[in-house]
Amino acid sequence: MLQTLNIGEHDPNSTRIARAIHFLAENYLDQPDLAEAAKMAALSPSHFQREFSRLAGVSPKSFVAALTLEHAKTMLDKGASVFDAALDAGLSGPSRLYDLALKVEAMTPGDYAKGGAGLNIAYGFWPTLFGRALLTATERGLCGLAFGDEGEEAALLADMRARWPHARFVLDDSTIAPYAAQIFRTASDARRSSRTELPIQLFGTPWQIKVWQALLAIPEGRVTSYRQIAERVCTARASRAAGAAIGRNPIALLIPCHRVIASSGALTGYRWGVDRKRAMLALESARAEHV
Repeated sequence: MLQTLNIGEHDPNSTRIARAIHFLAENYLDQPDLAEAAKMAALSPSHFQREFSRLAGVSPKSFVAALTLEHAKTMLDKGASVFDAALDAGLSGPSRLYDLALKVEAMTPGDYAKGGAGLNIAYGFWPTLFGRALLTATERGLCGLAFGDEGEEAALLADMRARWPHARFVLDDSTIAPYAAQIFRTASDARRSSRTELPIQLFGTPWQIKVWQALLAIPEGRVTSYRQIAERVCTARASRAAGAAIGRNPIALLIPCHRVIASSGALTGYRWGVDRKRAMLALESARAEHV
């Protein structure tokens, strides 16, 4: 189970680097230079270079290089056999970024049908490289993770409340902070840490949970298509239904729906923004190339 951690202050530069990541994800086709990105973070170029590499695990230059759609297409072409091998081997694999062993517990269909009645859900917000994160958790584990921009906290919370309309949501930073600290460790901290277990509680229909479990098999640094997910779970004819289930994934990043793209290589939609999806894929692929 997740151990209680000694949580300090939020990293003072995480919000600055998040702004730079958002800027680069929007403008990578213009090949912005180091000075432009550093200006968005309100840091000197040398300080920005150090802080970006510390928090993201790759240099700004490597990140921009990975921000190309052709790279995603190449990964798709090469990734099918890797994806199949991962599915055959098990549902979850090691992540270079977080090194988390996810312990997944799914609610029964009956519990899901109750809409969270009688359930207490703690929530809190955390600054990350991908913007503001909303984390929600029951006494059994993390049940929600969503991303947005500054000022979108109310909308993020409303979306989570709509998933479990009869649950009681309680702002509880002391419950959420250990999850956030474990998930959003800096790249350097992750390399020094030993492998830990993070409990996750999934609320969904049996079909949704099957699709979400299939997402756990996609290795970091790889992508797959909606059609391939549907084929593994059921049949290729269920691609639309698989896409709908992927769009309802309640736990961003850890259940990596951002690693699913169209067969053409297009990133298509993402519940938390296509630019955010592009940034997540770029960081993962850049790290994979620098291992």
